[in-house]
Amino acid sequence: LAYGPHILGHGHPAVVAALQRQLTRGTAFGATTALEVELAERIVAAMPAVEMVRFVNSGTEATMSALRLARAITGRDRVVKCAGAYHGHADVFLAAAGSGVATLGIPGSPGVPLAAVADTIVVPYNDVAAVAAVLDREGESVAAVIVEPIAGNMGCVPPHPGYLQALRQLTARFGVLLIFDEVMTGFRVARGGAQHLAGVSPDLTCLGKVIGGGLPVGAFGGSRSLMERLAPAGDVYQAGTLSGNPLAMAAGCAVLDELASGAAYARLEELGAALAAGLTETASSAGVPCVVNRAGSMVTAFIGVDAVEDYAQASAADTAAFARVHRSWRGHGVLWPPSQFEAAFLSTAHTSADLERVIAGFGEGLPREATAAVRV
Repeated sequence: LAYGPHILGHGHPAVVAALQRQLTRGTAFGATTALEVELAERIVAAMPAVEMVRFVNSGTEATMSALRLARAITGRDRVVKCAGAYHGHADVFLAAAGSGVATLGIPGSPGVPLAAVADTIVVPYNDVAAVAAVLDREGESVAAVIVEPIAGNMGCVPPHPGYLQALRQLTARFGVLLIFDEVMTGFRVARGGAQHLAGVSPDLTCLGKVIGGGLPVGAFGGSRSLMERLAPAGDVYQAGTLSGNPLAMAAGCAVLDELASGAAYARLEELGAALAAGLTETASSAGVPCVVNRAGSMVTAFIGVDAVEDYAQASAADTAAFARVHRSWRGHGVLWPPSQFEAAFLSTAHTSADLERVIAGFGEGLPREATAAVRV
């Protein structure tokens, strides 16, 4: 599913029709269009913490622009992120990053100067005490804490109960902006995103993937008082030639309209629960340690471990075993993300037969020595 955007599956009729209509009207104008307003209105209606939206071309642009805005508003430079979290490939975020960076086993990336990450502070995910210690020590220099409210780039790792609420309280106490990176979770785990599920209102929200219907898109938003600092109304520069292009906006409107009733989320929850149960049962029957983390239609099977609540535990998973399972999936025609540290996604187009194929491929790819030991 292209790492998450296709929540309705590939080639959904409503999305195809919206794109066909817009293609005859124009693909880029270099000016705001009515479609931008229409998509923004849908986002604002779903997320009370978002009063205004700025569209960009990717999740990376969304997070880097949100951080720039946070730095301007606070007059501070430092940012706190979690180990194993991936907030796009902007230099400032490539410190102890997840996703492809984690897959390659490197601390950041060649080409990122030390100065670029000098103001980036890394803490463990799900560790309130670590954030509190940083803010007690460095709070006056910290502009923002950025977090995936449900981690997806170290694999799917849900937050501990109270974790996000504690971050909200801590950041408010120190005058630090709280940024939720909902590029994965926005309109994926719920219409109002992970912030709706947690009942937490961040200062800034970053979006992408689902809101573009499979086309390049990103967005960030927050209260009117914060967002009005952006150019051209304000003094914080941000611009992009193809930002808010009408094709992505048309596709996004079509997708969000399909999701508006809530029926899709009930179906996705049903599919996610069935897949997680099937993977768990298969690993247990084979005698292979495995924990399946899930948040709605986001799923990760961590092989070789019993619990994953942060990046350190995720890193202990058996990546060689995952590689064998992935080869088995490919043999079964299953296109699963190729990294242990990437969440997999389901769509409303998936069927029970699709899940059975995923589970069968998983079972056939599990470590043979573990299976043999159980049979003895």
